[in-house]
Amino acid sequence: MAAPTTTHAENTRDTADAVDLGPAAALSCRECGERSPLGPSFACQACFGPLEVAYELPEGDPEALRRRIAAGPDNIWRYAPLLPVPADAAAHPSLNPGFTKLVKAENLARELGIEGGLHIKDDSGNPTHSFKDRVVAIAVEAARAFGFTTLSCSSTGNLAGAVGAAAARAGLRSCVFIPHDLEQGKVVMAAVYGGDLVGIEGTYDDVNRFCSELIGDPIGADWGFVNVNLRPYYGEGSKTLAYEICEQLGWRLPDNLVIPIASGSQLTKIDKGLRELVRLGLVADKPYRIFGAQAEGCSPVARAFKEGRDVVRPVKPDTIAKSLAIGNPADGPYVLDIARRTGGAVEDVDDGQIVEAIRLLARTEGIFAETAGGVTLGVLRKLLASGRIDPAEETVVLNTGDGLKTLDAVAETAGPSAIIRPDLDSFREAGLA
Repeated sequence: MAAPTTTHAENTRDTADAVDLGPAAALSCRECGERSPLGPSFACQACFGPLEVAYELPEGDPEALRRRIAAGPDNIWRYAPLLPVPADAAAHPSLNPGFTKLVKAENLARELGIEGGLHIKDDSGNPTHSFKDRVVAIAVEAARAFGFTTLSCSSTGNLAGAVGAAAARAGLRSCVFIPHDLEQGKVVMAAVYGGDLVGIEGTYDDVNRFCSELIGDPIGADWGFVNVNLRPYYGEGSKTLAYEICEQLGWRLPDNLVIPIASGSQLTKIDKGLRELVRLGLVADKPYRIFGAQAEGCSPVARAFKEGRDVVRPVKPDTIAKSLAIGNPADGPYVLDIARRTGGAVEDVDDGQIVEAIRLLARTEGIFAETAGGVTLGVLRKLLASGRIDPAEETVVLNTGDGLKTLDAVAETAGPSAIIRPDLDSFREAGLA
């Protein structure tokens, strides 16, 4: 088998010495451990395995590092010493995502019978209203370092908007690719920033395959595809969710985390971030369990977990949770490893349960989650009912996007309580007095 192809960009840039990406030291293969210089590459030249960033992280007094972080800005750049970005990243034009609210969900906890504490990490507060702003911000720094002029991606919606906005702010061109049948709210949000938006007939997996072809063509020579040739750096942005959760809990690990699965990268990088915090002495080491959440209409990882398989078999998505509709998730096998290593699980819920969970979260905590948030909360309810999560333990659930982007999912179940004449008698007749 031939070695993975390189792009024109890889061949024309001296990435070994000239790139400043802070504590990032090299790219390391997740399969064989082979190291390669920092550069716009995503596959190991030795075994084809996926690459991730290896670091030389700061050593010394954990308390001094905590003070350094606390003195930083109220966004992801407070963690620059732990990310593949230059030390002055906070000074670059950026949407400055991160440090979103960790909501202590006391009303929801009472309804679910959770006594140990329940928190919602609400990433709908990011600039384009999803966690994708985090990963794109890191990818932009890599794109700058490697001299790319166009920012691109394959997307199920949220990433397209995040790339368009971040590119506009950074002064880069953007050209992003989406399945042609996404929710209209996400299409509009991706298009409004002025970059090129291309709809492709097919599923997300078809879009992703097209982008992999484009990256090897001269057309894509100066393009940074955030989730392809910049993927090792892009993925590191999800670690900031782990950092923030632990810092907002007073520098400690929760007992349980429930995380949605699309490609699976977010879950694997949150686990990586938690382990880094332990290694640096920023949090005390203790057991924690990670649970993955999928929609039943696109649940290849959940199926593999339930059947005890290590291989994730691709599926054709059919679910209202389109942001999670990746039928062949790249990080699926690593998600299985983490769920099993931590004593967690991977579970799924159907579309009806997703809608119920969206409405429950809105009714109890005033948080309008997109369908991915409905998946995580729906899975939490299922895990509690089956006894796999102890209600006496502390649990964090991720809401990764804003419900305003997926209005169609709840439109049939959310509307006026009544339509009345503008008088008190009509109001009384409606039974609302």
